[in-house]
Amino acid sequence: MKAPQDRLVRHLAIAIAVKLVVLTGIWWSFVRDERVGVDVEKASVHLGAPVAPLPLPPVINGAQP
Repeated sequence: MKAPQDRLVRHLAIAIAVKLVVLTGIWWSFVRDERVGVDVEKASVHLGAPVAPLPLPPVINGAQP
């Protein structure tokens, strides 16, 4: 009864290893060198935030909020 279970575990381990190798190869070939530029104004419009943050109130010397 032990042999079929060992065989199944071995086959699953091999399948997972092959998938990891293939996915790593795909990432290395196509994704590794790609960079995404982030435009702050477009991102804030997309997220619904104001484009420019509100200015902070002036700080009086020695005063803490």
